[in-house]
Amino acid sequence: MKRPRLFTPGPTAVPESVLLEMAQPMMHHRTDEFIAIASEVFQDLKYVFQTENDVFILAASGTGAMEAAVVNLLSPGDRVIAISAGKFGERWVSLAKTYGAEVTVLKVEWGRRFDTSLLEEALIKAPETRAVLATLCETSTGTHFDVEKMGQIVARHPQTVLVVDAISSLGAVPCQTDRWQLDVVVTGSQKALMLPPGLSFISMSSKAWKLAENSKLPKYYFDLKKYRQVLAKSDFPFTMAVSLVVGLRRSLQLIKEVTLEKIWQEHHRRAEATRRAVAAMGLRLFSEAPSDAVTAVVLPEKVDGEKLCRLLRTRYGISVAGGQDHLKGKVVRISHLGWQDEFDALTAISSLGIALSLSGHPVNTAQGIEEAIRVLFSSED
Repeated sequence: MKRPRLFTPGPTAVPESVLLEMAQPMMHHRTDEFIAIASEVFQDLKYVFQTENDVFILAASGTGAMEAAVVNLLSPGDRVIAISAGKFGERWVSLAKTYGAEVTVLKVEWGRRFDTSLLEEALIKAPETRAVLATLCETSTGTHFDVEKMGQIVARHPQTVLVVDAISSLGAVPCQTDRWQLDVVVTGSQKALMLPPGLSFISMSSKAWKLAENSKLPKYYFDLKKYRQVLAKSDFPFTMAVSLVVGLRRSLQLIKEVTLEKIWQEHHRRAEATRRAVAAMGLRLFSEAPSDAVTAVVLPEKVDGEKLCRLLRTRYGISVAGGQDHLKGKVVRISHLGWQDEFDALTAISSLGIALSLSGHPVNTAQGIEEAIRVLFSSED
């Protein structure tokens, strides 16, 4: 028998204690019992977001929260700046254009760093800009972006808000919503929050709510004013995904027990071990600013990444992610997200080496594992 192992950047593995919570008998979503659970969840989400602002829960994937940000902040014809450096930066562009915004695209080559001075220049040229749409971790390339610096820049523009896609990174890497002056942050349940897909989350600053009060874009299910009206009662305007919220309570408890700071350190250690192992195996990273959430590895020219991913999944039960768009077949992406430990990192590294050997391109897997072990266990207490 094979034991399935997820090293994809979503969905990620779900702890047994969370699964057991979700297996409890269904409860009605308008009962005192569920409202008490929701109240605890709303409070704990503020800790994970590192914010004093309200955090709203939507029964949707992360893209739903991205769309909610656009329709609640903007009006037709509003000017926005979108930083597009991968598949999900492109999604910001597409969403904004779909709703009639005038979009200035700051395009970055996939895998490259973003020069934040370009954002400053763009805002000076277009002071009427209502929103800057950015990404903390570009999942398609495994690239980390300096949203803290972006927050400092956007804060100097009173009529502009910074909206951050932290879907594959919140809870895995530092994201100080209030301290970094991030006006809107969105994330999803199936990443570092260790839940199945189906929930998304969005925080809104007071600056963002000022824009929302004047937004003229059509909205109904994603109208955050509806969610805000019932938040004081820890309620939802529409039927909520009850079992996922029940599971979320447990996953947030686990995060609080470990602490965010320790979780960030653990993600960094697993990511750094993977990066060093990749180099020792004679491979290279795709990103010049790699994220601690996911590592993108460039495959040897003659290796088909799609076949390699399929080989690992069907023969060994190990799931890693392939490349997207023009990177399809050229890279594999290994997640470090959520419910993993040091031995999971070693499994992911060794499985990559084994799959490459079976694909006709042997690498020094043992040396890669040796490098990873130095990182993973050198600073143990």
